[in-house]
Amino acid sequence: MSHDEVNKSVSRREFIKIGGAGAIALTLGSAVMPVEWLGGGEAHAAPNDNTKLQFNQEGKFKIVQFNDTQDDENIDRRTVELMEKVLDSEKPDLVVLNGDNITGGCDTAEEMKQAMNNVVQPMEQRGIQWAVTFGNHDEDSTPKGGLDEEEMLKFYMAYKHNVNEPGERGITGTGNSNLLIRSSKGSKPAFNVWLLDSGRYAPETIANQNFEGYPTWDWIRLDQVKWYYETSKKLEEKNGSKVPSLMFIHIPLWEHRFMWYASVDGRSEADHARAVAKHQIVGERNEDECPGPINSGMFSAILARGDVKGVFCGHDHVNTYHGNYYGVLLGYAGSAGFGTYGLPGADRNRLRGARVFQLDENTDNVLVDTHMVFAKDFGIDLTANDQSTAPEPIPANKKQEKIVK
Repeated sequence: MSHDEVNKSVSRREFIKIGGAGAIALTLGSAVMPVEWLGGGEAHAAPNDNTKLQFNQEGKFKIVQFNDTQDDENIDRRTVELMEKVLDSEKPDLVVLNGDNITGGCDTAEEMKQAMNNVVQPMEQRGIQWAVTFGNHDEDSTPKGGLDEEEMLKFYMAYKHNVNEPGERGITGTGNSNLLIRSSKGSKPAFNVWLLDSGRYAPETIANQNFEGYPTWDWIRLDQVKWYYETSKKLEEKNGSKVPSLMFIHIPLWEHRFMWYASVDGRSEADHARAVAKHQIVGERNEDECPGPINSGMFSAILARGDVKGVFCGHDHVNTYHGNYYGVLLGYAGSAGFGTYGLPGADRNRLRGARVFQLDENTDNVLVDTHMVFAKDFGIDLTANDQSTAPEPIPANKKQEKIVK
């Protein structure tokens, strides 16, 4: 979300409601849908042999998810303070910046680089490995600044502690990839992290029909689903068993929306009470989930493969819940960025935070716990105001020289 959306959260919720409380996602079965909307090219599975990530001697590994840091080069100082305090407290092995890492307001390529540098410095300064996905706002400054997501990914990858890969070629999106985490006892993977680009916005029309009454954000395309499915199968074949995993996407699935009420059409307090008991939901929901207009089929593929233990998103800044949806944890990380919209009025920054994942290779699912930590837990100023600061200097280390100049 951008600064302009601070006062648009209500209208954003209202937009979802235009289609009716029980609006059901369209299917991918339309015979007249152009193939380019499904995603271009074939998916060629290429298992990731990343060796930078490994469980410690006790078989433990910790991941922190920051979502929607979403600011320009003059970042709100509290966003960085929150990141630093979470990292110092949790001491994660991996950080995922899960989309909307920057937003509009940058007028040049240099300012875009400064905005990106602001949110990676907390990890770089601590020597913590990290990766990014992209959200719908990362290219908001592209018309002026000129850097698109592919160029941004190259910029991120030039940092010493970044573990992103270029991503699978020939499929929709930027940086679609997976990161294998090695067992404490050797090179065999004990866990896997999927990083997927959930896109930006839906096209204006498909088959000459617009999306009036439907959400207008993007969705995971069929070729991305196919790539996940094929890569998952190849990992199982190579390793002799399924590799348990987490999937990070910026824009939620329709199943995130269904879970809160354990229903497609019912949206009552009684429905939610039933959902809490059925899906063990914890956390807050302060705005309607905002998936794209098309149900991608990703959750169906996940159920068929049985390796993904959780799918976590951002996008909806004031949602922090998670639950168990038919054996798969679905959840949000909320917003880490103080420079973007939050709750109404004086409560604007109450839910700024990050999500923590505890992994233990000695358990069947490996994922043993996930929970939110909040800025309020660290005594950070929650005043509903702007505390923008000048950007951090971009380091001129050898790895960065070729892209900073």
